[in-house]
Amino acid sequence: MKELAVRDGRVFMGRLPKGADLLGALTELCVREGVTMGEVRVIGAVTRARVGYYNQTGRSYQALGWDEHLEILCLVGNVSVKDGAPFVHAHVTLSDRFGGVRGGHLLEGTPVFAAEYVLRELVSQDGTLERAFNEETGLFLWA
Repeated sequence: MKELAVRDGRVFMGRLPKGADLLGALTELCVREGVTMGEVRVIGAVTRARVGYYNQTGRSYQALGWDEHLEILCLVGNVSVKDGAPFVHAHVTLSDRFGGVRGGHLLEGTPVFAAEYVLRELVSQDGTLERAFNEETGLFLWA
C-alpha cells in the first residue's frame, strides 16, 4: 500500500472557460501551476458528457456518453503523476433535466457550459504519488 504524509499547499479557485473540455482544462490547470499532487472538486454544467465504466472482468473501460445538457452534481478527483506529468483522475455525478442521475470515470469529450473548481495542492517531504500499471487490477494505480 502506498501512503504519504501530506500537508496543504496552495489552493486555487476559479471558473473554467465555456466550451473547454472538462478533463483537459483541469489537467492544463495542474500543468500550468505545477500541481503534481492534490485533490479537485467541481460543480456546474456540461453540454454533453463522456464517462467510463471499468469492466473488472474484461479489464477495460466501457465509454458511455450522453448528448444532452447535464448538471455537475459533484466532481471529485485527485492529481498525481503519470508518465512524468500531472494526471487528473476524476469521477463525476451528473443530473439530467428530470433529476435522473448518472456518472462514472470522467473521460475527455465533456464540454463545459459553466464550471467552478477548487484545486487543493498537497505536498509531501516524501515525494509524490506516481501511477504505474497494476497487474492485479489492470489499472494504473499509485505505486
